[in-house]
Amino acid sequence: MNGIVLKYNQKNINTDLIIPARYLTNSDSQHLASHCMEDLDRNFKQKKEELNATIIVADSNFGCGSSREQAPIALKTAGVKCIIAPSYARIFYRNAINIGLPIIEFQDISMINTGDELEINFNEGNLKNITNASEFKINKMPKFLQEIISIGGLVNYAKKKILEK
Repeated sequence: MNGIVLKYNQKNINTDLIIPARYLTNSDSQHLASHCMEDLDRNFKQKKEELNATIIVADSNFGCGSSREQAPIALKTAGVKCIIAPSYARIFYRNAINIGLPIIEFQDISMINTGDELEINFNEGNLKNITNASEFKINKMPKFLQEIISIGGLVNYAKKKILEK
């Protein structure tokens, strides 16, 4: 997977910053995406479009706060294809996997900047920063998690497994 980075050097980006609670009265994913990250960065949508960014890089404890599943849904529907951070809130991590949004734990985010082009190989556990010609090893996700993500989430994975029987 390749993509362009939009980076936030902030720890503890919580689910209220990802999708403010005042927008949760409407569960439509497009509605959620239209308000994604607006309390953290009013210009998120504009920056994302200008850069054609599909990867968010942030500091540790990304997705903390409430257990709302709308946070990863808003990000994915807004066009985010991957998130990279040193650590995640556990429930956000699982919610992201459940909807097929890949997330990577990577400690040295100082090596990645807004506008960088990354190439991520989930199978091999490689992260290449094409912009600054650096390459890093990342923890490979277990195969079953890779399959859940590749098929679009846990519901699709369960359907596939039921049909295989």
